[in-house]
Amino acid sequence: RLQRSLDIAKEVQQNLLPAQDPIMDGIDITGTSIYCEETGGDYYDYLMTGEKDHKKICVVVGDVADHGIPSALLMTTARAFLRQRASRSGELDQIIADVNLQLTRDVEDSGRFMTLFMCEIDRGNQYIHWVNAGHDPAMVYTHKDDAFEELTGNALPLGVSETTVYQKFDKKTTLGQIIAIGTDGIWEAQNPKAEMFGKERFKNIIRQNANRPAKEIIQAVIEAVDRFCHPLLKTDDVTLVVAKII
Repeated sequence: RLQRSLDIAKEVQQNLLPAQDPIMDGIDITGTSIYCEETGGDYYDYLMTGEKDHKKICVVVGDVADHGIPSALLMTTARAFLRQRASRSGELDQIIADVNLQLTRDVEDSGRFMTLFMCEIDRGNQYIHWVNAGHDPAMVYTHKDDAFEELTGNALPLGVSETTVYQKFDKKTTLGQIIAIGTDGIWEAQNPKAEMFGKERFKNIIRQNANRPAKEIIQAVIEAVDRFCHPLLKTDDVTLVVAKII
């Protein structure tokens, strides 16, 4: 009965992830989440903000501390808060601050928290706007310069403090850039020698597959991590969203 309950929980959580990737002019975007147990604490979503614009897309990637059932419950709560708040008007930093307030009140006695990266890709004005709540920086690869830039932030994760102030950052985008938003299950994956996959290997895969569609870039990353870890099983959830400016 326990296994059946876990299987049902897995099915419910998988159905909360995007059923398909959005089709947009000027953006080739795709994402995936792979859990190391039946349920997980990783999360990604495409959100419709209060100011609906067919040349904008809002992307969010989150990682709840630990994994399994407790993390899955917190993830689903955060997803609901985010979707509800993002449907109303407000800048990204306001949205994240409001969600953090609600989430902190829910988890204050548990010690749990969630890192989050939320961005809006605006093809009309050729900008990316983002808020980083304690998450690993997203990476922007500019093919013509063969250069990576990290989209950082210095705010606390969600659920730590009600009074945390979040900051929105902006960056101009250019044709051909690749935006990669992942979780540490990728670069902290270990092989039998206890070596980490690392961010340099991750960057090299992005670089080597820069001319391929976003879906194939993600596939190349997942396959490389699996080869690196073999024969070990995954010990953390893996989530990655890749967006190409086309």
